[in-house]
Amino acid sequence: MTMKIAFSTNDRVHINAHFGWAKIIDVYEVSQEGYKFLETLRFDGNLQEDGNEDKLIPKLEALADCTIVYVSAIGGNAAARLIKKGITPIKVRTEQEQITDILENLVLTLKGSPPPWLRKALQQKSCSWEEELDEEATV
Repeated sequence: MTMKIAFSTNDRVHINAHFGWAKIIDVYEVSQEGYKFLETLRFDGNLQEDGNEDKLIPKLEALADCTIVYVSAIGGNAAARLIKKGITPIKVRTEQEQITDILENLVLTLKGSPPPWLRKALQQKSCSWEEELDEEATV
């Protein structure tokens, strides 16, 4: 079981960037065996313009195959759009939280019994869009 996890960061060490304003988002792959760095996503332009929801589109597309994105802050609209795409946004308690600490905790969690929210996030990513359509048709 592997998943992609993204971190909005200003320094590539801490989770210290607002999702909408983040110029850098680092992506890692996490499994029970450990984690590895995959890529740095870079975003340019006027990202601090509130109300400019178009700035989110490239981020949403770039994160499409991620299970979780960790942020220091996120607007309600951005969070809703991530959730709609099956990506779970998680706001860290403090901007001092380090990416490696989160990754190590996720590896330990996957080795044990993941909490319900993580199991749900993993299931959302593993089911195909066809299954989602079937579920919607039966609701």
